[in-house]
Amino acid sequence: MKELVIIIRPEKLEKVKQILDEVNCGGMTISTVMGCGTQKGMTEESGVNTIRGFHVNINLLPKIRVEVVVPDKIVEDIITEIRDRVATGHVGDGKIFIRKIEDAVRIRTGERGRKAL
Repeated sequence: MKELVIIIRPEKLEKVKQILDEVNCGGMTISTVMGCGTQKGMTEESGVNTIRGFHVNINLLPKIRVEVVVPDKIVEDIITEIRDRVATGHVGDGKIFIRKIEDAVRIRTGERGRKAL
C-alpha cells in the first residue's frame, strides 16, 4: 500500500476527487493548507501588504492537501491521471508525495491491510 499526499490548487479539488472516485479509492482526507514552493507565494495580485502598520510580504498561497492510501498497483494510474487532467503548465500546480504504508487497521472491525481501506 502507498499513501499519496497530493497538494493542489483549490480550484482543482473536484477534478482530483473525480479521478479518485474513478479508481475506486475507498476514502480520502482533505485539508485546506497554506504554502509556497517554486512559486514563492507570488501571484499577479500579491505584493507588499500592510498589517497593523507594518509592511509585510505575504508569500503563502492557499492550497488543498488530499491524502489517500491505495493499493500499489493503482498508484501510477492515479499519478498519470492527475498530471493529465489537473496540470495547467504553470508554476504552482502542486506536488504528489508517495509514502510506503506498512499496515492499516480499521478501528471498528479490526480488519487489517487492504481490507481496512
